[in-house]
Amino acid sequence: MSFNINKQLNAEDQEPKAAETAEATATTNEPVQETAPVAETAHDDFDWSRDKRNVSAYSADEKAKYDSVYDNTFKQINDGEMIQATVESLTKTDVVVNIGFKSDGLISLNEFRDIPGGVKVGDVIEVMVVEKEDREGNLNLSRKSARITRAWERIVEVNKTGEIVTGLVTSKTKGGLIVDVFGMETFLPGSQIDVKPVTDYDQFVGKTMEFKVVKINEAIKNAVVSHKALIESDIEAQRAEIIGKLEKGQVLEGTIKNITDFGAFLDLGGLDGLLYITDISWGRINHPSEVLKMDQKLNVVVLDFDDDKKRISLGLKQLTPHPWDTLAENLKEGEVVKGKVVNIEDYGAFLEIMPGVEGLVHVSEITWANTPINAKEFFKLGDEYEAKVVTLDKDTRKMSLSIKQLTEDPWSTIENRFPEGSKHMGTVKNITPYGVFVELATGIGGMIHISDLSWLKRFNNPNEYTKVGNEIEVLILSIDKDGRKLQLGHKQIEEDPWNSLESTFAIGSEHEGTVIKKDDKGAVVQLPYGLEGFAPARHLAKEDGKTITADEIANFMVIEFDRSDKRIVLSHTRLWEQEKEEEKQVQMKEKRAEAESTKKAVKNIQSKVEKTTLGDLGVLAGLKAKLDGDAAAEEAKGE
Repeated sequence: MSFNINKQLNAEDQEPKAAETAEATATTNEPVQETAPVAETAHDDFDWSRDKRNVSAYSADEKAKYDSVYDNTFKQINDGEMIQATVESLTKTDVVVNIGFKSDGLISLNEFRDIPGGVKVGDVIEVMVVEKEDREGNLNLSRKSARITRAWERIVEVNKTGEIVTGLVTSKTKGGLIVDVFGMETFLPGSQIDVKPVTDYDQFVGKTMEFKVVKINEAIKNAVVSHKALIESDIEAQRAEIIGKLEKGQVLEGTIKNITDFGAFLDLGGLDGLLYITDISWGRINHPSEVLKMDQKLNVVVLDFDDDKKRISLGLKQLTPHPWDTLAENLKEGEVVKGKVVNIEDYGAFLEIMPGVEGLVHVSEITWANTPINAKEFFKLGDEYEAKVVTLDKDTRKMSLSIKQLTEDPWSTIENRFPEGSKHMGTVKNITPYGVFVELATGIGGMIHISDLSWLKRFNNPNEYTKVGNEIEVLILSIDKDGRKLQLGHKQIEEDPWNSLESTFAIGSEHEGTVIKKDDKGAVVQLPYGLEGFAPARHLAKEDGKTITADEIANFMVIEFDRSDKRIVLSHTRLWEQEKEEEKQVQMKEKRAEAESTKKAVKNIQSKVEKTTLGDLGVLAGLKAKLDGDAAAEEAKGE
């Protein structure tokens, strides 16, 4: 821009004399004195309308000098540029700032709300040039944009250096909190607030906290901060210090921070340790919460630790002597003790006599009976029993107990109470594929073999006949005192009906029966008196070509009766085949009788008729031969 505001644009076109006059006055910058008028000629083209007052002329060097001074009074700015500005004045809504440009800029007061006490005239602030000339020709500036840009540059820097920053938690959002860092909003996920799970986010709103920038997104200028990372770094330092001083057997104080099914985690002052459930108490416990509580402080001993994996195994019970070492001297074999069932296995149950001291009641020591006993059905956790100490070994810390030895052995007088051949009522205690175990009295029982359940029926499994818990009458068949076994029978209560059934179900006799079961081999048929018979598949065919089906009622013929093997074989097919045979025999007899009658009639006629001619005799002989031939043919056909 040139400083030639007061120059005459066409001064060079003036007459030489006027130019000389102007040059004479240029150095004094005084008004030009008017001279005597000159006679005007016809060709005089001087423009007398131009004012020659205050007109100055400069040399080329002076022009360049003054142009440079003028140009330096203005700043060259670009859109998006960051620049320092001075607050010139304040209005009700805006702040007027000077950036040294040809015009001042306006910034909304809302962008200065973060300044304590507000903005004042003369304050120097940093702003961003949004537009150096908008549609209306105004200079558009923004302090907020400048702050966000500087904040982002700072956040990117601290993300690289790992520097700790301070931020203000401004609000709660879905999944976390919004934190103001350097004037820019960042996101604090809920999982990054603390090392412990946090459910109440509102308690952090309005607090100023320290954070670490853990993630940035350059594309959308978004940053994620973490307070948990600072805690973990402090904890890691504490861990390294604690692990460096750890020794097996060392006693530490810890606070319970979490309880699980398998144990409890303790905070040892920046380092976690695991107190396993088996190391909590010398006695058995079902869950750590039975003896431990959250945030409880207690002393524990270091059992083992791993420097690499940062694992520490702790013990609580090890701080007290083992109960077996303090066992009372008067506890000896033969003593009666009382204990609680703390564990049940297939082979028996463990009774806790005192915390940490257990004894095993084997299944063979539960009852005097020789019948199998399921320990898991006999015992229940938490039940208390008295038992006799059978063996005791303090060195190996083992003890065997017996419940049955608290009572007299009933097998010592078994012959008097349950003699052979006597009948008794018993309770079904167990069922196996080969028999039924029956208890006659406490500690006394025996087995009924599957073949001794019924005279008439055959069972694939005894549970088809009776169930556990049912009462059943038995007969003592034999006694094995040494083996503590009784052989029992149920069918022997009644006489063997097969001795009297042989005449009723004689071979060839016909009976009505119901097919109760059928397979490829044949069918089982329910007969009267509770008997069952078997009909082979080929004997189930009907006269119409069909076969008897399951649940069908039909007549059957006894074709086999075996009393010793208690087996009856039946046939339905034999019935209708036999009926057909009988019908044939009847027809043959009728035809034979008719032929005999014809012969007799012919003989009678011959005896009464007089002798005829030889021709007549020939005719009669032919008739007789024909009759004899027909009779012989019928007889051959019948055979």
